Parts: sequence; C-alpha cells; structure tokens
Amino acid sequence: MPFERSLEIERRLEDVLRLIRTGRYSTPMLAEEIGVSIPTISRCVTALRARGHDIRSERHEDGWRYVLASEQDSDKGMGNTPSDKPRKLSRLSGHDD
Repeated sequence: MPFERSLEIERRLEDVLRLIRTGRYSTPMLAEEIGVSIPTISRCVTALRARGHDIRSERHEDGWRYVLASEQDSDKGMGNTPSDKPRKLSRLSGHDD
C-alpha cells in the first residue's frame, strides 16, 4: 500500500538523521546499519538536505563521516551523541529504494 511505503521511507529518513547526528557514520556504514543500498542512503541524505538539514561530510583520521553542521558547533567537546540504534525496517515491497 502506498501509505505503508511512505511510512517506511519516513522512518528510514528518521533513522538516517539520528545516525548522522552521532557524527560517526559514512555512507557505506549507514547503508549497512540501516540495511539498504549505498544509493538509497545518498537519496536519503539528499532528501534530508532538501528538508533543511545542514548535513556535511567531514574528513576524519579513519575516513569521511556525515555531520549536522548546526549540532557540530554546539556539541563539540560535550559528548552529546545519541546512543540509540535505528530500527531494522522490514521490506514491504521487496526492495530498498
């Protein structure tokens, strides 16, 4: 059903945003954690940016990571990172995009 599909996508976007807020995830890491493809994560990040989230990529010692620019400035050195894991979403349609 279209409503269920829309709900699945919204939940995925929430999960991606929650993980990006931690500042610990790259595109491949997000894809693995959420259980979708790398192109799907790229589409999620694009959708979140279109909704006004200032998502940036930062180079760290061990590679690139997504960060939220607005939270990056306020959380530096404060240890404010959510520890909750995203829900594993069931595949209603049999594919992940």
